[in-house]
Order: sequence, then structure tokens, then C-alpha cells
Amino acid sequence: MSLPKAELHLHIEGTLEPELAFELAARNGVELPYADTDTLRKAYRFEDLQSFLNLYYELMAVLRTERDFEDLANAYLARAAAQGVRHAEIFFDPQAHIARGVEMGTVVEGLGRALARSETVHGVSTQLIMCFLRDESAQSALETLEAAKPYLDRIVGVGLDSAEVGHPPAKFREVYEAAAELGLRRVAHAGEEGPPEYIVEALDVLGVERIDHGLRCMESPELVARLVRDRVPLTLCPLSNVRLRTVDVLADHPLPAMLEAGLLCTVNSDDPAYFGGYAGDNFDAVRSALGLGEERLRELARNSFLASFLEHDEELRARYLAEVEAYEF
Repeated sequence: MSLPKAELHLHIEGTLEPELAFELAARNGVELPYADTDTLRKAYRFEDLQSFLNLYYELMAVLRTERDFEDLANAYLARAAAQGVRHAEIFFDPQAHIARGVEMGTVVEGLGRALARSETVHGVSTQLIMCFLRDESAQSALETLEAAKPYLDRIVGVGLDSAEVGHPPAKFREVYEAAAELGLRRVAHAGEEGPPEYIVEALDVLGVERIDHGLRCMESPELVARLVRDRVPLTLCPLSNVRLRTVDVLADHPLPAMLEAGLLCTVNSDDPAYFGGYAGDNFDAVRSALGLGEERLRELARNSFLASFLEHDEELRARYLAEVEAYEF
């Protein structure tokens, strides 16, 4: 669906398609434990979040150079643009690369080259959000923020991702306070596999401005009321939820009820190479499986721009919103 939209929940490492994985492996002399792209695609079947993460981190081994990260971002931006994405706020996981001996600068410079040309080449404005891995230590997160300081002219905010259960947001209070002092925007994954209490912690302890996922808020009427009152955006990822067994089938997804409750929901692709679809594919899927009408779809697109970190360019935001209103289904 080419309805103009912003993508606010997208892990750039999760856009690594099998074909590019093999191309980069050959370029860098990395041996993948899969015979070919078809064999690798068959591995993209997951029981839960952890089974996905195991493959996700394994395939990162092919990403070694600035050129690799530039190629990865360019491939995503071309696919996203073809599906109506006009603005993308892109997550990256520096700790996963630093642990492999790939420096912060290699990642940021490579991604940055693709992002700097994105508006000209793809018609997509971009921002970069650095995520901390919640299953790593709080000290590691602080060290990562320190390593990022020379590159903060290209990083707009921080996020929190990876295995949620057993790693509450409060673990990262100190690094989020430091990020706030540096003027960085703050988001965090919460309420995907973790309980509604993790959403509350992310808001109250980390001071986040958006909740990534957040679908388990529906278990707490008080939390729903708060999110509606404060207009806290939720960056939902429907196809991801099905692939990771958070929701059994897409027809059971709570998105319609969340919209009915007045929540500021957006639809995003998360890790599209692994979860079966990019932003437009997710819009198509919820339209089909959940029976969302044109005005609900337009609302989701409108929400995505309202929730974007575009305060530095309200004229651009207004232009994108006008494109949403003018779109003909």
C-alpha cells in the first residue's frame, strides 16, 4: 500500500534479506551455515522472540565495513520508498557490532552515507536512533552512549530493544538520564512480551516519548486511559507479532480495539526481512485481516507523522500530513 506513511519502528539489521546476506558474506569471506538463500529463508520460522534473536545476531557476522552498512541502508530505503514510506526513524544496535570488533564509527559512517542521500535518491527523510540491548548490562549501555558522543550530530535519540522478559526498563535509568542531558529523544520497547508494568516503568523511570510495541497495555484499563490522555504513541508491528507468536493469527490482533479506545497507534515493520513484510505490506495485512476501512488506514498514516520526531521541521510534517489527506485509495 503506497499510502504515505512514516516508519518509526524499524531495526536496520532486521532488513538483511538472504540475498544481501550471501552477497556480503562472499565480499567479506564469511562462511554462513546455510547452503543457499532458500535454506536460509526456511530458518526464518520462529517460536518466540529469542529464537528470532539467535538468527538475527548470527547473520550480523556479514556486516563488517562502512560499505556493508551503507548497502544495507540503501536496500531498505529503496524498498520502503516503494511502499509509501516518506520518513523513517531507523534503529541500530551498536553493541552487537562492537562485540564483533566493528567500531561505532564504522556503523554510523556507513549508515550515515546512505541516510544523507536518502531524500534526494529515495524521497525519504530519515533520522537515526541508537538502541541499547536490554540483555546486556547497564554499564555496557553507558559505555555505548560514551562511544556515540562523537557522532551525536547524526543520532537523534536512544531506544531499548532485544530480549524483554527479565530486563525491566528501570535497569537503564542512569543511561536514559544521561541521554536526556545530551538532548537525545527517548523511546523503548515495552509491553511486547513483557507485562504492562514495563510500559509504566518506561514512561516513569526512563521518560520515554514513545512506546515501541506496547500492545499489552490492553491488559490494564488504567494504563490505556493514561496513554490516551497523554497521547503517547505506540509503534505496533503486526506481522512481527504473528511471527513471534505474541499474537496467534493476525485476525486476533488488538489493533482495532486499540484504535477504538483512542490510542495513538502506528503500524511498522520491525524486522521486515525476517517477519514477512515491509511497512506497506503491514498496512495491506491489517486492512485484509482486520477489515480496517480507508479512514482507519488514513488515521494510522496520520498518526505516524504526528508521532515522528519532526519538531525541527514542522513544515515538512505538515507537507506529509497533506499527502495523507490527499491520498486516493
